[in-house]
Amino acid sequence: QVQLVESGGGSVQAGGSLRLSCATSGRIFSSLSMGWFRQAPGKEREFVAGLSYSNGYTSYADSVKGRFTISRDNAKNTVYLQMNSLKPEDTAVYYCAGKAGWVRAKSRNEYDYWGQGTQVTVSS
Repeated sequence: QVQLVESGGGSVQAGGSLRLSCATSGRIFSSLSMGWFRQAPGKEREFVAGLSYSNGYTSYADSVKGRFTISRDNAKNTVYLQMNSLKPEDTAVYYCAGKAGWVRAKSRNEYDYWGQGTQVTVSS
Protein backbone atom coordinates (compact mmCIF):
# COMPACT_ATOMS: atom_id res chain seq x y z
CA GLN A 1 0.00 0.00 0.00
CA VAL A 2 1.24 3.45 -0.93
CA GLN A 3 0.37 6.54 1.06
CA LEU A 4 0.52 10.02 -0.44
CA VAL A 5 0.28 13.12 1.73
CA GLU A 6 0.09 16.58 0.18
CA SER A 7 1.05 19.81 1.89
CA GLY A 8 1.83 23.39 1.00
CA GLY A 9 -1.57 24.64 -0.06
CA GLY A 10 -2.94 27.97 1.09
CA SER A 11 -4.23 31.34 0.04
CA VAL A 12 -2.25 33.71 -2.14
CA GLN A 13 -2.88 36.77 -4.25
CA ALA A 14 -2.77 36.65 -8.01
CA GLY A 15 0.80 36.71 -9.26
CA GLY A 16 2.09 34.94 -6.18
CA SER A 17 3.73 31.55 -5.77
CA LEU A 18 3.21 28.36 -3.81
CA ARG A 19 5.06 25.08 -3.66
CA LEU A 20 3.10 21.91 -3.07
CA SER A 21 4.75 18.81 -1.69
CA CYS A 22 3.63 15.20 -1.81
CA ALA A 23 5.38 12.81 0.54
CA THR A 24 5.10 9.12 -0.26
CA SER A 25 5.58 5.94 1.72
CA GLY A 26 4.99 2.25 1.29
CA ARG A 27 6.78 1.60 -1.98
CA ILE A 28 10.07 2.39 -3.61
CA PHE A 29 9.45 5.96 -4.67
CA SER A 30 11.81 5.80 -7.63
CA SER A 31 9.53 3.19 -9.23
CA LEU A 32 6.51 5.51 -9.19
CA SER A 33 5.40 7.80 -11.96
CA MET A 34 3.78 10.82 -10.32
CA GLY A 35 1.18 13.35 -11.29
CA TRP A 36 -0.65 16.39 -10.00
CA PHE A 37 -4.33 16.94 -10.67
CA ARG A 38 -6.76 19.60 -9.51
CA GLN A 39 -10.47 19.93 -9.02
CA ALA A 40 -12.38 23.17 -8.79
CA PRO A 41 -15.92 23.32 -7.37
CA GLY A 42 -18.43 21.95 -9.84
CA LYS A 43 -15.76 20.77 -12.24
CA GLU A 44 -14.11 17.46 -13.05
CA ARG A 45 -10.67 16.61 -11.76
CA GLU A 46 -8.15 17.67 -14.38
CA PHE A 47 -4.54 16.92 -15.15
CA VAL A 48 -1.96 19.53 -14.16
CA ALA A 49 1.50 17.95 -14.46
CA GLY A 50 3.17 14.55 -14.70
CA LEU A 51 6.63 13.11 -14.13
CA SER A 52 7.82 9.75 -15.42
CA TYR A 53 9.55 7.35 -13.03
CA SER A 54 12.15 6.23 -15.57
CA ASN A 55 13.56 9.11 -17.55
CA GLY A 56 12.23 12.12 -15.69
CA TYR A 57 10.04 13.12 -18.61
CA THR A 58 7.61 15.87 -17.65
CA SER A 59 4.30 16.94 -19.12
CA TYR A 60 1.97 19.82 -18.36
CA ALA A 61 -1.51 21.02 -19.04
CA ASP A 62 -1.51 23.91 -21.50
CA SER A 63 -3.06 26.15 -18.87
CA VAL A 64 -0.04 25.87 -16.57
CA LYS A 65 2.87 25.55 -19.01
CA GLY A 66 5.59 28.03 -18.25
CA ARG A 67 4.19 28.75 -14.78
CA PHE A 68 4.23 25.39 -12.96
CA THR A 69 7.13 22.96 -12.53
CA ILE A 70 6.93 19.38 -11.32
CA SER A 71 10.00 17.79 -9.79
CA ARG A 72 10.96 14.94 -7.51
CA ASP A 73 13.52 14.21 -4.82
CA ASN A 74 14.01 10.46 -4.63
CA ALA A 75 16.10 10.78 -1.48
CA LYS A 76 13.14 12.38 0.28
CA ASN A 77 10.44 10.29 -1.41
CA THR A 78 8.73 13.52 -2.34
CA VAL A 79 7.32 15.11 -5.46
CA TYR A 80 6.84 18.87 -5.74
CA LEU A 81 4.74 21.27 -7.74
CA GLN A 82 6.19 24.76 -7.92
CA MET A 83 3.44 27.17 -8.92
CA ASN A 84 4.38 30.67 -10.05
CA SER A 85 2.36 33.55 -11.48
CA LEU A 86 -0.78 32.14 -9.95
CA LYS A 87 -4.15 33.17 -11.32
CA PRO A 88 -7.62 33.08 -9.74
CA GLU A 89 -8.52 30.28 -12.15
CA ASP A 90 -5.85 28.10 -10.52
CA THR A 91 -8.05 27.94 -7.41
CA ALA A 92 -8.83 24.28 -6.71
CA VAL A 93 -8.07 21.32 -4.53
CA TYR A 94 -4.79 19.86 -5.75
CA TYR A 95 -4.22 16.12 -5.63
CA CYS A 96 -1.05 14.10 -5.89
CA ALA A 97 -1.27 10.77 -7.72
CA GLY A 98 1.07 7.86 -8.29
CA LYS A 99 1.41 4.66 -10.26
CA ALA A 100 4.12 2.03 -10.31
CA GLY A 101 5.89 2.06 -13.64
CA TRP A 102 4.84 3.87 -16.76
CA VAL A 103 1.60 5.81 -16.97
CA ARG A 104 -0.10 8.00 -19.50
CA ALA A 105 0.35 11.07 -17.38
CA LYS A 106 -2.86 12.83 -18.37
CA SER A 107 -5.03 9.76 -17.84
CA ARG A 108 -6.60 10.17 -14.43
CA ASN A 109 -8.00 6.65 -14.33
CA GLU A 110 -4.59 5.00 -14.72
CA TYR A 111 -3.24 6.20 -11.39
CA ASP A 112 -3.51 3.74 -8.51
CA TYR A 113 -2.68 5.96 -5.57
CA TRP A 114 -4.09 9.32 -4.52
CA GLY A 115 -3.53 11.80 -1.75
CA GLN A 116 -6.26 13.54 0.20
CA GLY A 117 -5.79 16.87 -1.54
CA THR A 118 -4.69 20.33 -0.50
CA GLN A 119 -6.61 23.55 -1.11
CA VAL A 120 -5.11 26.35 -3.18
CA THR A 121 -6.98 29.65 -3.28
CA VAL A 122 -5.85 32.53 -5.48
CA SER A 123 -7.51 35.89 -4.99
CA SER A 124 -7.56 38.70 -7.50
